[in-house]
Amino acid sequence: MMLDPLIAESNFSLPTQDNLPCDDGVPMETERHKKQMELLIASLEPWLIQQPQGGYVSGNMFIYYSFKQIRRQDFKGLDVFVVLDVPPGERKSWVVWEEGKTPDLIIELLSESTAKKDKTNKKLIYQNQLKVAEYFWFDPFNPEDCADFRLHGNRYEAIPLENNRFLSQQLGLSLIRWSGTYRGVETTWLRWATLTGDLLLLPEESAQQQAQVAQRRVELVEQQLESETQRAQTAEQRAQVAEAEIARLKALLAQQTE
Repeated sequence: MMLDPLIAESNFSLPTQDNLPCDDGVPMETERHKKQMELLIASLEPWLIQQPQGGYVSGNMFIYYSFKQIRRQDFKGLDVFVVLDVPPGERKSWVVWEEGKTPDLIIELLSESTAKKDKTNKKLIYQNQLKVAEYFWFDPFNPEDCADFRLHGNRYEAIPLENNRFLSQQLGLSLIRWSGTYRGVETTWLRWATLTGDLLLLPEESAQQQAQVAQRRVELVEQQLESETQRAQTAEQRAQVAEAEIARLKALLAQQTE
């Protein structure tokens, strides 16, 4: 959603990300929450770079969207969020009046201490004040507790799973529950995928895939060289046999002409 007109028309000096708190000193809930956040962000960044409209993805960051929020020191932290049509670059916080728009998609990672707030208070803020087009939640320790909401008019509409995936209309991607190992932890993770089901790879996965492709090419060239060598050896053997046969025939002819 674009900038609130009330903010856009304000005449007094507005605080910037450099003037606003960007850290409350409270760490992420657990190591798994942190890794889940990193997995979603690190796999989406390369994809966003390739998009002509650009975009920004980050997490564990404050968002500032109203003056009342600042006065009350009601700092809202987002676990993972995506904003399209904005340039990349480092931010300390997401300040709506600086950026000109609110996030297009937000993902909250549930925990025992945050689940109720994520499903009620935060959901209403994203729906009523930020007008975030898509809102997802996911519990890293209970992967069945996941949900997708899409803004329809002024209210969120629950979107059911489709083939065990959530579809993001904003990004043209899907979110799937993927069973695998990430940084030493084997569990069910939330991951980005294309609409055809291909995972958006992490940089290290992409590098590993490229290395495997390169290794297969090396093996193919080695096989071709071996085949060429075998063919050359076979041709040489045939030439030797032919030479021996010619020599035998010449000797036989010489005997007959004596």
